[in-house]
Amino acid sequence: MSYPRELYHADQGEVSGTLWKGDTAPDLVIGGRTNVHYLATGRSTDGQYGLYRWDMGEKPGGPGAHFHKTMSEAFFVLSGVVGLYDGDAWVNASPGDFLFVPPGGIHAFRNPEGPASMLILFAPGAPREGYFEELAEVAASGRALTEEEWTDIYLRHDQYMV
Repeated sequence: MSYPRELYHADQGEVSGTLWKGDTAPDLVIGGRTNVHYLATGRSTDGQYGLYRWDMGEKPGGPGAHFHKTMSEAFFVLSGVVGLYDGDAWVNASPGDFLFVPPGGIHAFRNPEGPASMLILFAPGAPREGYFEELAEVAASGRALTEEEWTDIYLRHDQYMV
């Protein structure tokens, strides 16, 4: 394997980093129980990747088994216990545990034992914020979507439920 194509062409480096402080308020709250921090979006990384901190509350929750056709997804547990599904079995993952799922790989996650936090990485960087924000809007509205409405949301956001 070789290095990817050059993305920066100048002979001198530049000051261009962005610092995110750990005590920054979440960018989005889903259902009053999940805080989402947009650490690096596909837009801010020019499509290279998207990185999100996902802080789950006391009440267990998480998506059902699904896969993506356009991106890989990876999970790194920061705190608590995160149930990670690799398409074959559920594992209760602890801080420091990591799961990589290539495009097409079936996966899911949940917080089975209360509060937990993890990093979620999508590569390349897709506009996942739109999906997260739709989920938050549905949760905030309290309305129950039809199967057709869920299918529409999933298809627009490269989310194929199993």
